[in-house]
Amino acid sequence: MTRAAVAAAHRVVVKVGSSSLTTLEHGLDEGRLQALVDVLAGLRAAGREVVLVSSGAIGAGLAPLGIGGRPRDLATAQAAASVGQLRLMRAYADAFARHGITVGQVLLTADDLTRRGHYRNARQTVDRLLALGVLPVVNENDTVATEEIRFGDNDRLAALVAHLSVADALVLLSDIDAVYDGDPRVGPAARIDTVADPGDLAAVVLGSAARNGVGTGGMATKVEAAFIAAQAGVPVVVTSTTQAAAALAGEPVGTLFTARGRRPSARQFWLRYASRPRGQVLLDAGAVAAVRDRGASLLAAGITGVAGDFLADDPVELVDPDGTVVARGLVSYDAREMPGLLGRSTGDLEPEHRRPVVHRDEMVLVRAPVGA
Repeated sequence: MTRAAVAAAHRVVVKVGSSSLTTLEHGLDEGRLQALVDVLAGLRAAGREVVLVSSGAIGAGLAPLGIGGRPRDLATAQAAASVGQLRLMRAYADAFARHGITVGQVLLTADDLTRRGHYRNARQTVDRLLALGVLPVVNENDTVATEEIRFGDNDRLAALVAHLSVADALVLLSDIDAVYDGDPRVGPAARIDTVADPGDLAAVVLGSAARNGVGTGGMATKVEAAFIAAQAGVPVVVTSTTQAAAALAGEPVGTLFTARGRRPSARQFWLRYASRPRGQVLLDAGAVAAVRDRGASLLAAGITGVAGDFLADDPVELVDPDGTVVARGLVSYDAREMPGLLGRSTGDLEPEHRRPVVHRDEMVLVRAPVGA
């Protein structure tokens, strides 16, 4: 897909980072926020649908609380988010209201998207808001999210929301205008216009944390999120907030990640990118070949061991004899049932245990990591 596909996208997810909306000294910058809202309102006026994924709750709460830097402890970060989330949403509601647009807040934790039922519910909520003409504003629920259930950054959340909302394009905005082949702050560097494959960035060293101290993501997280969305059939543009209008109009700004392959089903995407494995099932070489090369279901005969305390229908990783994860799937049995099944032929099992341990329709193969 080309930049024209972004310009023609009917439903767009736009993610904006904390560094584009807040500063340590003054908190929420309502002028910057209004400028972004004006761009997004223009999309709505043109008949396009918008889902906004917005960081900034913690950053917006620091100044009112008199905190001079991003909190290092979870409780203070949650307190800042509690104060800042109210200010952030009030600012969005007022700014969009000037254009006659109603907004709705959608707060998520990783747990909401790693559990299949919660994932469906989130999808239905976003769909219904859009059908009612409401612009959803999505953020991680920083007031209750613990380290164990955090996304870690809103770039990955935006990629998941792009698939969840069946978006036609994703635009990741921050204070960095593109992906470069080097660090432009320290020497010559060229903007990368288009990325069609992870190999295109194999020799690129990607930066991390935001420079103003209020963000958690960097270019590496944006690239990872862009590949997740692109692999799911959604084109992505990574650019700065000041170039948002140009990017959404399909102009040659930022870096375009072209869509790769067909959009997977909601279940396949959830299994690959959003599910949280509850354990591992260890496979022998024959089972690995059957699963990976022949697209077969996993049977008890090819299993050599299990790890973790999972229940039936939980997501698990399927691991080869070298310890490499080859697939992920929904397991048919509790972990406590598994020891009695290991290595046994289907015909030797009790009738209630003759179904596959992981059915091929409930399984996705795991590809090598980005840049591997």
